[in-house]
Amino acid sequence: MAKPLDKRLALVTGASKGIGAATAQALAAAGAHVVLTGRDVSALETVEDSIHEAGGASTIAPVDLGESDGIARLAAAISSRWDKLDYLVISAAYLPTLTPVTQIDGKQLSQALTVNFLATQALLANFDPLLKRADAGRVVGLTSSVGDTPRAYWSAYGATKAAFDNLLESYAQEVEKVSKVRVALIDPGATRTAMRAKAYPGEDPDTVKKPEIVAHRLVELLVNEFAGFHRERVEG
Repeated sequence: MAKPLDKRLALVTGASKGIGAATAQALAAAGAHVVLTGRDVSALETVEDSIHEAGGASTIAPVDLGESDGIARLAAAISSRWDKLDYLVISAAYLPTLTPVTQIDGKQLSQALTVNFLATQALLANFDPLLKRADAGRVVGLTSSVGDTPRAYWSAYGATKAAFDNLLESYAQEVEKVSKVRVALIDPGATRTAMRAKAYPGEDPDTVKKPEIVAHRLVELLVNEFAGFHRERVEG
């Protein structure tokens, strides 16, 4: 049987663990060839092995989103092999230490701005041409409720996610009338990830949903090819 995302190419950032890894595996299971990117080569290889063992197709492309030319080099490598990009899934994110506004660590804030915001702009700028060559290019950004609703001690992360949301929705408006590219912002809600454990060290991980639930919903969304800007929170 033909798989729903057969012959589609997907790029997933933050694919070495958590929601990114689960999404990469789900996309591959649906037939897409998935480019896995992240900093941890060993972890990326583990995800790739699981995809290949399940009969899927993937390629690892290690990159540090914080490097000034890392994303440009990634785009050049992908465009030299493929002539289009169907799906860009932006899952990578950095969570600074939760702290009052007055005690935010400048170095951590700078890293959060780089990974969560500046890298997102660079991804859109570098992959926009490939997305526009696809029949139905889609960008999916994994966001957080703290970007929309400020929360005490979360300001360093929340501010970068607010900027992330604004950037993606602005891009959605810019491309909607001139291309078939569409954008979705997905808030995964409480999910069993390393980032969640860092923020809530005393929480029982079994009380929150697995990353696979978010990944399943994301793939379902791509299979249905949402027609306009889409935003939702994944419950479960």
